[in-house]
Amino acid sequence: MAGNGTRIRVGIGGWSYQPWRETFYPADVPKKDELHFASRQLTAIEINSTFYRLQTPAVFAKWRDATPEDFVFSLKAPRYVMNRRVLAEAGETMGKFLGSGIGELGTKLGPILWQLAPTKTFAADDVEAFFKLLPERLGKLRLRHAFEVRHQSFVCEEYVALARQYDVATVFADSHEYPCIADVTGDFVYARLMKTVSSEKTGYTKKALGDWAQRLRIWNEGGDPAGLPRAAGSTNRSESRDVFAYFISGAKERAPAAAQAVISLVSSPAA
Repeated sequence: MAGNGTRIRVGIGGWSYQPWRETFYPADVPKKDELHFASRQLTAIEINSTFYRLQTPAVFAKWRDATPEDFVFSLKAPRYVMNRRVLAEAGETMGKFLGSGIGELGTKLGPILWQLAPTKTFAADDVEAFFKLLPERLGKLRLRHAFEVRHQSFVCEEYVALARQYDVATVFADSHEYPCIADVTGDFVYARLMKTVSSEKTGYTKKALGDWAQRLRIWNEGGDPAGLPRAAGSTNRSESRDVFAYFISGAKERAPAAAQAVISLVSSPAA
């Protein structure tokens, strides 16, 4: 789905959602096999359950074994790590999460999503202290970190420069509610596409999905798609990069169809 050793991965948040029994899963797929089925229709899944509670090594191993060899999970960091006034004080709880068994995913461990509360405002010293806590490796596994800001105060050149200094990817949120920052700040791109609507069977219109497929390709090729809001400027980068895009929130029942449509588009040479 890309070249030069990089990938465009497209998925959804989780795999267990009752309306998907009508819009995604065939009737003959039992609930216990939902992950097995979903992981063969998509190329990545963002795990939300880790935001609410720690999972066990056995659970991560079960997810690993249920999915294809080239599949990837993104993990949402726990709320007890992120929902705090001082991010610099997150070290102990961050360590508990990283040591909870996520390494059992092995090469299927994708980026870790560190999502801030909407009330958390930008304070350069505190954000930098948090970035310094983020480890580069977990044993032999390289870790990749995506930072999702949800307050308008982060839309500034100072934040972008800081994220680039520490090579932390800033999440691009296609959202009516949260800031949209398209500045590429890490060596991969992480997009959360949150505007699916029930009136469209594929969540977004055909044109919108085509536009997103093209943007994902441009990001993957090392470019910066035109027309997206930025706080600073282009990275002037030319090397290809991994891209992760998740259809999440909005009309959630349409997310799988949106993801499948974009996977088809980016996989087609004629797209």
